Amino acid sequence: MCSAQCLRFVSSPEVQIEELPWGQHEWLCRPGLTDSKLLQLVRVTMPPGKAHAFHRHPHMEEFIYYLSGRIEQWVGREKRIMRAGELAHVPMDQVHGSYNDFDEPAVFLAALSPAIITGPALIDVQHDEPWRSLRAPIQ
Repeated sequence: MCSAQCLRFVSSPEVQIEELPWGQHEWLCRPGLTDSKLLQLVRVTMPPGKAHAFHRHPHMEEFIYYLSGRIEQWVGREKRIMRAGELAHVPMDQVHGSYNDFDEPAVFLAALSPAIITGPALIDVQHDEPWRSLRAPIQ
């Protein structure tokens, strides 16, 4: 799966950085970087006013561990304000969303499993009911 030798140890120079609309993603473990087939790990920095709006992962479960800042985290129709040291578990194919309505960046680790899937990794549902009525879609 790796084009070169797969890494067993990942240091800052090897981290794969991806800029997405809801923040910088620093991939620490994923296929192509490591030989992982079951796990992916990414550190996300979400600026104030940004969100990873309602979506689902049809073939993966996820946990989100908060390192700093605050996030309005939805899992299904339940929401909580999450802070450093707290964790949200998202079952496979469960709609969820992360919203930074606060004045400081939020940093969290997201682990998704399995790492290798067939089909889409993510399906955006922010414009679908009932999600659009729970929180206005992001423009």
